Amino acid sequence: MPDEKLTDEALAAGEETPKLRDANDLAIEALSQNSKDKKNSSAQTEAEQSDEFAQTLHALESVIESKANKLMNMKKEAREKRKMISNVFENDNELQDVEVQKEEVQTQLKQRKNDLEETVQVRQLRDDLREIRQEQKDLEESLSNHLINYHQLTNSTSFDTSDGDQWEFDIKAKVKSKKV
Repeated sequence: MPDEKLTDEALAAGEETPKLRDANDLAIEALSQNSKDKKNSSAQTEAEQSDEFAQTLHALESVIESKANKLMNMKKEAREKRKMISNVFENDNELQDVEVQKEEVQTQLKQRKNDLEETVQVRQLRDDLREIRQEQKDLEESLSNHLINYHQLTNSTSFDTSDGDQWEFDIKAKVKSKKV
C-alpha cells in the first residue's frame, strides 16, 4: 500500500498513470508516421524511406502473426472445451438411462400413432379433409380468376362488401416450369 501512495503522490494533479502501448498501437503509429513521412519525402533519401517502409511492414506483420496465433490458440481451447462438454454428457449414466427410456417411449408413441391411423374414424376424417382441401383449392382458383377480372375492370385491389366494408386482395403471378 505505501508504494501506491507514493506513486499517487508523485503524479501531479490531473496526470494519469502512463500506460504501456501494445503491438497494435505501435503498428498503427508506425503506419501513420510512414504516411506523414511520405509527405516529407523530399527531405529523405530513398534508402531511408525504404528502411522506414520495411520497419512499418515488419511491425504490421508482427501484429498480424501475434493476433493470428492468439486466434488459433483460442480456437484450439474452444475445441477442447466442446470435447470436454461432450464427454460429460457421454459419460453420465443417468443421462444414458433416460436416453434408453426415451427410445422406448418413442417406439411406443410411433406404435400408438400407427394403431390410431388404422382406425375407421381416422381414415374417414382424413378422407373428409382431402375432400375439403380439394374444394378449397377449386374455390380459391375460381375466386382468383374473378378477382383478376375485377382488377382488370376497375384497376383496384379492393372490393366493397355487402355490409359496407372494403376487402383488399393481392394479384400474384407465378412462373410455371418449362414444358419439354
